[in-house]
Amino acid sequence: MTTPASAALATTDPSLFSDSGSLAQDLAEAFLAVRNETERRAAPLSPEDQLIQSMPDASPTKWHRAHTTWFFEQFLLGEHWPGYKPFHPDYAYLFNSYYVSAGPRHARHQRGHLTRPSTEEVTAYRRHVDAATVKLFHELSADKLADIAPLVEVGLNHEQQHQELMLTDILHAFAQNPISPAYDPSWRFPLSRRSDDEWVDINEGIHAIGHAGDTFHFDNEKPAHRALVGPVRLARNLVTNAEWLAFMADGAYSTPTLWLMDGFATASAEFWQAPGYWRQIDGEWQVMTLAGLKPVDPAAPVCHVSYYEADAFARWSGKHLPSEMEWEVAGRAGTLNDAFGIVWQWTRSAYSPYPGYRAIEGALGEYNGKFMVNQLVLRGSSLATPFGHSRVTYRNFFYPHHRWQFTGLRLADYAD
Repeated sequence: MTTPASAALATTDPSLFSDSGSLAQDLAEAFLAVRNETERRAAPLSPEDQLIQSMPDASPTKWHRAHTTWFFEQFLLGEHWPGYKPFHPDYAYLFNSYYVSAGPRHARHQRGHLTRPSTEEVTAYRRHVDAATVKLFHELSADKLADIAPLVEVGLNHEQQHQELMLTDILHAFAQNPISPAYDPSWRFPLSRRSDDEWVDINEGIHAIGHAGDTFHFDNEKPAHRALVGPVRLARNLVTNAEWLAFMADGAYSTPTLWLMDGFATASAEFWQAPGYWRQIDGEWQVMTLAGLKPVDPAAPVCHVSYYEADAFARWSGKHLPSEMEWEVAGRAGTLNDAFGIVWQWTRSAYSPYPGYRAIEGALGEYNGKFMVNQLVLRGSSLATPFGHSRVTYRNFFYPHHRWQFTGLRLADYAD
């Protein structure tokens, strides 16, 4: 079954609880809404598209579809439905990602070698697990349903993360193709907001940081705590392509004094002269997008830049990147343009645990905590983030050289 390509970017808000009065029905509806969104995003892709793995950091679409299915089979059906038999004995090995305590797994960089199972077999796997999961919801007691609801919610948010990765990964794959194929020919970069009032001032003070309350959050967003922030001012607007073109024209990519040592070494080794996916054709800059190759729009926020590039740009501007705490304080006040839904924004904060952090028990404790080293925090969300998956306390994280994600920046400066 196929759907129009534009439908693949439609989103749903998977609220677990409604006014229906039936937790089983609420869970089933939320579960199927998210699962169907994954299939909508995969629908424009051929079986050949779904197999490709263009670099070790990316995964094939087929693998994303199967891995998110394995997650529910492993942690929900396998642990909460006595007698459940896995759909296929090899799938746990093929589609486990990094859950060491859940068993051995296929090497990440070799996921593109999996010509079997086919996309059709992965579709059958998804349908089998979907049907079994919905049946489980309707057969469990109310008390048991309440016990597993948090696990279901983790699984749904986990799948939404992979929905975003499906788009970032296929864009990287298509960018390697000399004919520059389009994922969705009708796709357009989201419109951004601009304000003449350029800066948001944050006075020095003790501010609340982290997630408070019982609504969904990942464990790395807690514990909520208080921190000294400011005085500082944050740019109300995202950095644009026009500003980045000025940075390039000033020879910044070949000026070592603007760069961290590792950053300049990376930029030199990778021959970076522009953001990711930019190409100069007949003297004009173009960029690979989900709609194929398009002219660079000077007014649009710059996208696909690494932390190293963002840091160098900030230094060239005489500014710096905000800390994640500064970003969160400004984000809570609602004073930042395009905080969500355009590009993830680099901060200068290392991805590390909050004071008092404890990973959850069991295999799901491997979800976030073991990655808290050598990575930087990004805040906000991107054009590929599913609706309902953003919040002001969300902590995304990537290595400083990564730029295949929809990543950009806003500047910060010390308050006068």
